[in-house]
Amino acid sequence: MRGGSLWQLGQSITRRLAQADKKTIARRHFASDAENLKKTALHDFHVANGGKMVPFAGWSMPIQYKDSIMESTLNCRQNGSLFDVSHMCGLSLKGKDCVPFLEKLVIADVAGLAPGTGTLTVFTNENGGAIDDSVITKVKDDHIYLVVNAGCRDKDLAHIEAHMKSFTAKGGDVSWHIHDERSLLALQGPLAAPVLQHLTKDDLSKLYFGEFRILDINGVSCFLTRTGYTGEDGFEISVPSERAVDLAKAILEKSEGKVRLTGLGARDSLRLEAGLCLYGNDMEQHVTPVEAGLTWAIGKRRRAEGGFLGAEKILKQLDEGPPVRRVGFFAGGPPARSHSKVHDEQGNPIGEITSGGFSPCLKKNIAMGYVKSGLHKAGTKVKIEVRGKAYDGNITKMPFVPTKYYKPS
Repeated sequence: MRGGSLWQLGQSITRRLAQADKKTIARRHFASDAENLKKTALHDFHVANGGKMVPFAGWSMPIQYKDSIMESTLNCRQNGSLFDVSHMCGLSLKGKDCVPFLEKLVIADVAGLAPGTGTLTVFTNENGGAIDDSVITKVKDDHIYLVVNAGCRDKDLAHIEAHMKSFTAKGGDVSWHIHDERSLLALQGPLAAPVLQHLTKDDLSKLYFGEFRILDINGVSCFLTRTGYTGEDGFEISVPSERAVDLAKAILEKSEGKVRLTGLGARDSLRLEAGLCLYGNDMEQHVTPVEAGLTWAIGKRRRAEGGFLGAEKILKQLDEGPPVRRVGFFAGGPPARSHSKVHDEQGNPIGEITSGGFSPCLKKNIAMGYVKSGLHKAGTKVKIEVRGKAYDGNITKMPFVPTKYYKPS
């Protein structure tokens, strides 16, 4: 979400719910653009289960349910959450040249991925800035599956299509399919694997973080990736849309009420606690992957060879260091929001907050943002400006809450 955190939006909606009935809220949110909002296959299911629906990236999405955002965040860490993330765009690239084609657009070593594995990557522009971040998976050598952000869908698809036309005009073999016929569910938390295991015959203990399979879940063929956006163990499940509600019901039933439907508000606080970027806040088209702290996502071969858009600038930053760096903050005073200014102890401006809020797990304010290189070390004391007043803060390492990704021991 651009210009502010979902957590902040969720808190605002919670306050409003105390003052008005659901019909009033619905009229207030949807009066201007209700007819233009897209709905996921689970829309009516959300409403029936108490989902508070708001416009997000052109979609009607649940910001929260009956639980508060704090309760939902804590339950995800303790038990589990089920998110509808069908507003995100899944697509497949196919053809014998799909890997070299994609490597012109992203920083990952796609060729080096083993079939059935994936990675986080960044689509870059000619200046090395981030067009979007994406999780990509090499299904086979001639099939790449990827998911891009809902708010970036139009520009991402236009960008990919323009380069694809140029690539195929020169004889390259690549085509695409946009999976608008499928829905995407994210099952996250300690109970994610035990609950999902009830719905498939495949042994999920053999599927590790970042790995992908096509298998039957609840009697239907699904794309399953062990990944997520919370820092917890979990899965993203691409399911035919006509079976999405059935799958959601089965997951909730098998968890015996411990895994709960969870909205975008808690998803934002969970990803912030995990130190994960939100595109439009923590990454923009003028921010490079090096500045964003995603140097690890640039494959070793890609660092040596380049060959992707903006490589000259990015490789120079790898060699000389970037001018700014993304860091985490602990902050006193009110929660620091996007665009809050960061100063050194002498009052000199050194950076800006890009995301911030109250951590339900740590019970204190956390934030992330950018500061000048050289002033980015953990423990550095800063002043963070909120509503014109400076409050004490300090730079810290991320993630704020330890991640629990399922990896080989």
